[in-house]
Amino acid sequence: MTLNKAGIARSVMENVGFKRRRKGPQLFLFPELDRIFLSRERADAIVGSLFEKIKYTLARGQDVLITGFGKFQVKFRWARKGRNPQTGETIIIRSSRTVTFKASRKLREKMNEDQ
Repeated sequence: MTLNKAGIARSVMENVGFKRRRKGPQLFLFPELDRIFLSRERADAIVGSLFEKIKYTLARGQDVLITGFGKFQVKFRWARKGRNPQTGETIIIRSSRTVTFKASRKLREKMNEDQ
């Protein structure tokens, strides 16, 4: 199963809650009601702004390090010669930047612990 942006927002909506400032009399009987959960729109906005910040940072050429998860790095690729496979014509491929991901040691251990 692939996790997408909507799935991440749904998970944030279900798992992130804030403590109420005032406690009513029913909250002593039902402590699970002591939390205020995010709306779908607010969770979408939080996840969207996180991804926008990551995209903005990578577009500026800076790396993004998420501790315990991994590192997104911007790599530069120099211009090079290439060949059109249909015609065999030699072409010049322009230089470009690309994003690579290197998983952290904790993430690699977590992925391989079931094997």
